[in-house]
Amino acid sequence: MQATEFRDHFPVFSDSVHLCSCSEGALSDRVMVAMSEFMTSWRIHGAPWQYWMSEVDRARLAFAQLIHADPKDVATVSCASEGAFQVVSAQSFIGSKKVILTNDLEFPSVAHVWLAAESRGASVQFISDKRGLVQTEQYLDQINDEVALVSTPLVSYANGLRLSVREIAEKAHRHGARVIVDAYQGAGVVPIDVEDLDCDYLVAGTLKYLLGAPGIAFLWVRPELEQPIDPVLTGWFGRKEPFAFTPRVLDYAENARRFQTGTPAIPAAFAASAGLSLINETNTDEVFSHVSQLAQILQDNLVDADMALYSPTDPQQRGPQVAVLTDNADHLAEFLEQRRIFVSPRGKAIRISLHYYNNKADLDQVLAGLVEYQRLFPGRIANTRPDS
Repeated sequence: MQATEFRDHFPVFSDSVHLCSCSEGALSDRVMVAMSEFMTSWRIHGAPWQYWMSEVDRARLAFAQLIHADPKDVATVSCASEGAFQVVSAQSFIGSKKVILTNDLEFPSVAHVWLAAESRGASVQFISDKRGLVQTEQYLDQINDEVALVSTPLVSYANGLRLSVREIAEKAHRHGARVIVDAYQGAGVVPIDVEDLDCDYLVAGTLKYLLGAPGIAFLWVRPELEQPIDPVLTGWFGRKEPFAFTPRVLDYAENARRFQTGTPAIPAAFAASAGLSLINETNTDEVFSHVSQLAQILQDNLVDADMALYSPTDPQQRGPQVAVLTDNADHLAEFLEQRRIFVSPRGKAIRISLHYYNNKADLDQVLAGLVEYQRLFPGRIANTRPDS
């Protein structure tokens, strides 16, 4: 599916500019139909659990297809935080090997899971960012025999920074550490092959670039990994035979399903399946090329307009967003929203995130809005990048 055909599936573009996929993907016609089908099935059939669970499975299989994985190695979870918790709860922090290595641009919800593991003996070390950047070399310098788990986002939520996951994973494995990748801000636009990444775990939810709704995420687990500890958070879908209904038997599935808990969010599964169906009809290399070209055009125009960027300027480090520094991100986002231009404020910047459905006309509109804001509120958009 080409970009113009892809865009046609999203009614929002008839009157708006959707540039906030890093927060919530645009609503597609397929998701609207899927949600209607869920409501209709509920109304007509009362409790069609077999149909509903088949939709959960469809979504899981579609995610496995996207990341080039075997479906049996993918578990359904509620969110990335749950996926991260399931991973860390299966680690044993004993002896000197107890360090969890992460960075300051990690999404807080995931970083908080790592910090909570300190009560079990883990020691969390953060790599500091400088001017919104964390370099791959900083990871490589800090990975040693004391590191048990390395956490790196595929793309940082803060400003779209991309790291060399494979390079990080290769060194981590040489020191006997495991690697988890939070792919939430990349899955759907950045090509993913878990074997190429060489990671051990990968988690992503569907509400952003995967074009679904809140409430469902997926955790991929490398099949040959030994799990030293059974998950402490569990439920009937983590059993070998969930429908055996044996309350006195606590057996864990042999594959990634061992990390599942209770009944998944059925409406979110319908949305996820529909959103992923669109994504899987595209060529992810073409998608990322399209997005990267738009990001470069936007970046160049913003620099020409004397606006400072918080996002990486090197295309090799930049994901599907460009972030503009401002002293009040919420105010600027509200200003643009009044003009039906949706961006995502976060901290010191607004994040302008790009998907396959965006085009040059969208960039022209957001740039015009930013220039107008710059004229009306001089100095509110930064023109120099901060030192830290």
